[in-house]
Amino acid sequence: QVQLVESGGGLVQPGGSLRLSCTASGIMFGIYFMAWYRQAPGKQRELVAQITSGGLTNYIDSVKGRFTISRDNAKNTVYLQMNSLKPEDTAVYYCNSQSTGDWGQGTQVTVSS
Repeated sequence: QVQLVESGGGLVQPGGSLRLSCTASGIMFGIYFMAWYRQAPGKQRELVAQITSGGLTNYIDSVKGRFTISRDNAKNTVYLQMNSLKPEDTAVYYCNSQSTGDWGQGTQVTVSS
């Protein structure tokens, strides 16, 4: 049974930072592509960043230079370091195993003064 458990969300002021973590179980994590998505109220879920099994990364334009996706295969964990946060980054962030189609439960990120 695949489980993806996210943590690290919260309330932060504009310009602040947060690091999200997603720990996987039940999958061969090291060979899978992983991703972070987000869904803001009233909007469709969108891909934020993805990382291949070999560590290659891809980002949507709006987070380039501010967000960094990384992975620690020894810990079965993928991270999303978010810097210079903006109010428009407010959303529920979801971890996704792109190779298996599994999702985490989501973690709320709120950027507000």
